[in-house]
Amino acid sequence: MEPSNAKSGKYVCSECGLTYKEDEWMKKCEAWCKKYKSCNLEIISHAVEN
Repeated sequence: MEPSNAKSGKYVCSECGLTYKEDEWMKKCEAWCKKYKSCNLEIISHAVEN
């Protein structure tokens, strides 16, 4: 997936809307959200403020 804002390099989970600096964490967040319909505290600890 492309960064939601290419200039800032931020990645947004399409399921819950949390923002990440790294593509890897955004992908993990999306996968968790889709599978469990919830958030994972370990994953969301890597989220950044918008």
